[in-house]
Amino acid sequence: MTLDSARELLAGPLSVVHLGLEDVIQGARAAGVPVARVDFQPPAGGDPGRMHMLSRLKCPELAAAVGEANQKALGRLLAVRPHLVGVGVARDEVPGMQEGLFLHAGPPIEFERMSGPLRGAVIGGLLLERMAKTPEEAQKLAAAGKVRFEPCHHHNCVGPMAGLVTPSMPVWIIEDRAETPGVARRTYCTLNEGLGKVLRYGAYAPEVLERLEFMGEVLGPALAEALQAAGPIDLKMLMAQALQMGDEGHNRNRAGTSLLFRRLAPALVRLGRDPGQLARVLEFIDSNDHFFLNLSMPMAKCMLLAAEGVELSSMLTVMARNGTDFGIQLSCMPGRWFVGPAQPVEGLYFPGFSEKDANPDIGDSTIMETAGIGGFAMAAAPAIVQFVGGSSGDALETTRRMAAITIGRNPGWSIPQLDFAGAPTGIDLIRSVELNLLPAINTGIAHREPGIGQVGAGLTRPPWECFHAAFEAFAQHCEQHSITN
Repeated sequence: MTLDSARELLAGPLSVVHLGLEDVIQGARAAGVPVARVDFQPPAGGDPGRMHMLSRLKCPELAAAVGEANQKALGRLLAVRPHLVGVGVARDEVPGMQEGLFLHAGPPIEFERMSGPLRGAVIGGLLLERMAKTPEEAQKLAAAGKVRFEPCHHHNCVGPMAGLVTPSMPVWIIEDRAETPGVARRTYCTLNEGLGKVLRYGAYAPEVLERLEFMGEVLGPALAEALQAAGPIDLKMLMAQALQMGDEGHNRNRAGTSLLFRRLAPALVRLGRDPGQLARVLEFIDSNDHFFLNLSMPMAKCMLLAAEGVELSSMLTVMARNGTDFGIQLSCMPGRWFVGPAQPVEGLYFPGFSEKDANPDIGDSTIMETAGIGGFAMAAAPAIVQFVGGSSGDALETTRRMAAITIGRNPGWSIPQLDFAGAPTGIDLIRSVELNLLPAINTGIAHREPGIGQVGAGLTRPPWECFHAAFEAFAQHCEQHSITN
């Protein structure tokens, strides 16, 4: 452009499209020029080091190899056929479970660094296992190292919120029924207690322990017998129906619980148990809209286990938090944690509570978003905004935005509100860093002090620290792969 043509252009009338720094456009605004702002950020947040790594990952040969690996990982995930096959006791079913071992949500953590709700759950677990008689004694035992702690994910297990699994607890047993020779993939989760003052939110009052004892002595055995009679339940198919009926699979599970109830109720009635006991079992399930969550979580874990170990795949296979730390894992580096600080949750609070009462994000339930449900399927559940805040338009937009950082879609989990497009599935670390876009998560909010329980629900995102650390490690992994090949 010549100087004369530039002067002619600036003579007006002008309309400006602006992307970049806000201060640059203030002069045009002051002159009354119409400005259309484009929400833009440079790739990788403009960080020179990450931009350099991103450019290397974008070289055609490596990009093609990573793309092929990601399609392989996603294909493995989609091929899994998770079925509910039984209910057992954790000490008998969960791999590596031992007396004196408690499993928890999120990445590894020592008792000294545990958040309030996780500490509260540990105290309740010690009381439940009869290892302590009082909360004070339980606190001392935990601090003295009399119980060992390991992540649920290290044992093919997942747990909502505190995620505590103790040896005597009943657990769902999920099995991959895909016809894959030599594969016997199983995952596990405890039964859901309901909302409010419950162990997973760090409460350990007498009524909390009484409920857990009922679940272990009555509910678990009854469900185990009913499943033996009814046969395996296809959870993937059940989730597909629930999404069509207004669930998103994380914070809204009303349809999934209702569908599960329909499958189990006839078999439970035919058990011939004491009518009063049976009525209590049916009422417990019916009154708990989140009962299905503790099945959809191990279902998602079963699917993501199949995607682990794909060389050069940048797909996330774990997102989990313990109330102090948020950790992720990648397909190509199974078992390796990348950790950052657990984030606050923005949402709606129960009467009498506010953000000052809230603990940072906690729980293994982000396995739902990792598998393409929850925050990634919010468009399927416009009513969820009444529980976590926002509008139905926000729910639609969230799902659309998440499609930008995923490898593909799950055709088996279609969303009516998006013309039956599949839920965006397979979080791609590279795309997330490149687009400066973190996964959306909807979740419950626990009180920061032990013993109180749930105080609300809302939306959050992972910390950038774990994504940036994983991205740097992935770039090094790819470079090493290139050297050895």
